[in-house]
Amino acid sequence: MPFTSHRYISNLTRDTYALILAGGKGSRLHELTDWRAKPATFFGGKFRIIDFPLSNCINSGIRRVGIATQYKSHSLIRHINRAWGHFKKELGESVEILPASQRYGEGWYAGTADAVFQNIDIIRHELPKYVMILSGDHVYRMDYGNLLAKHVETGADMTVCCIEVPCEEAAGAFGVMTVDENNQVQRFDEKPENPSDIPGKPGLTLASMGNYVFNTEFLFEQLQRDNEKESSSKDFGHDIIPDIIKSHKVFAFPFIDPDTGGQPYWRDVGTLDSFWEANMELVEPEPQLNMYDADWPIWTYQEQTAPAKFVFDEENRRGLAINSTIAGGAIVSGSTVKQSLLFSHVRVNSFCYIEQSVVLPGATIGRNCTIKKAIIDRSVNVPEGIHIGVDHEQDKANGFRVTDKGVVLVTREMVSAYLKKQQET
Repeated sequence: MPFTSHRYISNLTRDTYALILAGGKGSRLHELTDWRAKPATFFGGKFRIIDFPLSNCINSGIRRVGIATQYKSHSLIRHINRAWGHFKKELGESVEILPASQRYGEGWYAGTADAVFQNIDIIRHELPKYVMILSGDHVYRMDYGNLLAKHVETGADMTVCCIEVPCEEAAGAFGVMTVDENNQVQRFDEKPENPSDIPGKPGLTLASMGNYVFNTEFLFEQLQRDNEKESSSKDFGHDIIPDIIKSHKVFAFPFIDPDTGGQPYWRDVGTLDSFWEANMELVEPEPQLNMYDADWPIWTYQEQTAPAKFVFDEENRRGLAINSTIAGGAIVSGSTVKQSLLFSHVRVNSFCYIEQSVVLPGATIGRNCTIKKAIIDRSVNVPEGIHIGVDHEQDKANGFRVTDKGVVLVTREMVSAYLKKQQET
């Protein structure tokens, strides 16, 4: 039987338990994550970020999945129950929520390794040969079967999934690997200020995606050892990986498109600028992330909504969307939306102009507004006649957040403070 046969890989995926780490606070997203964990953040018109690693698991044939939650997890748990709660344990499939519950000791999850360690008994009960640990806050599509096959082929104890990233982008942001000609990891530096170049590719470094594959018993042994170290920060990047590469087989698995040999789509939407940019990429005529691929769908909770609606066809009052993505339930009433992304139940009232903006579910835009290069948070009621993204000094005076790249974030709390200030003056 060929090594890469579908049947062989399906056996590997059936023997794998995936644990998605979804407790991230997402502090660099500022007020956008005041009420939700980063993996629960909206993305792409109808999805949450957590939908991407979950869909990758299901599409890859991995149907035993745990989701470790911690920070402000209510909206995340609600979404998972609605979108992913239909799997049948009797059929050997499940998507289970694993909240921080002090199973070992009195603390919450202290780090990525501790989040796995505190759920060892749950993983052991599943009897997997392999454990796949995934970051819950990245946007990408990936067949994990190929990763598992390479892990077994190399005889690795641990495999780290990685991407090629410009050194300046990786500095202080990503764990960086140095590998030999066989991709065996020789060195691992967690978020170095001066990442090492890939041999033959100056200016590029090999960065960890935060996705790992372990042989199950080996993982348990390393987690137990790490838990007994008082000096450990209980983190894979800081502690476990640098320790085990000295005496065990740790390999890197470059995330490469098998057809083109190029770098596939992968985004860490960890800042307001990167979040805005990744959403804006989706409204391009041919986006790099193909959300229309029926062979690799991104699954989510599908709310029952009416179709998107555009009304009025009068001079100066025409419902119009250009190079934009508009979700179901949205209404554009006598306004122009250009190169923007509107989520479900967004209402744009008449005489507005919206450009290069991301408007999250349930937001209402009052009449005569101009909005440019902005992120409007969920259920925000934008007051009539306001201009956002036109004058950044005025945006700041209005209490809105303006990023270094000129993206304006508007939340409900900001609008409430703005209206209160207007009443006082």
